[in-house]
Amino acid sequence: MRAALASVTVAPAVSSATPAGAPVPLFPLAVERTYPSELAAAVMRGAVVVDIRSNDQRGAQGTLPGALAIAPDLVATRLDPANPGRLAAAVHHDVEWVLVSADGAESHRVVAALQKRGLRRVTHLAGGFDAIKAANLSGSVAAARHVAADVARVTAH
Repeated sequence: MRAALASVTVAPAVSSATPAGAPVPLFPLAVERTYPSELAAAVMRGAVVVDIRSNDQRGAQGTLPGALAIAPDLVATRLDPANPGRLAAAVHHDVEWVLVSADGAESHRVVAALQKRGLRRVTHLAGGFDAIKAANLSGSVAAARHVAADVARVTAH
């Protein structure tokens, strides 16, 4: 299950410029996350996993079979259905995407930006690839039927 954090609010640090007694604005935490133990179920229901680690990080940490590898600076272009440079899978704003970075921090930031673009079902993997590796779940993405179909299509050419 994805943990929705939209109802949690965080008060920003009060600066010396804030007058004493003035109300402190609260900002909603709108980024949802998927936990490593939920990754296989998300993939089985059709979620597309996007590995946003750099080539160097993938070389050092290992690959995530079945995941799309897209640089963080290109993710918005590729996943936004309104963008002409989108992926074929980016057919509407309700496609389920799970972004994976090295430790979860970068994917958290990217998900927030994608949600501002209107993508409603984009999450980040809590703990990132480090958490997948620690839980020995690196094969959980490649097991999905839609991933196997994509691999078969690509290797047929």
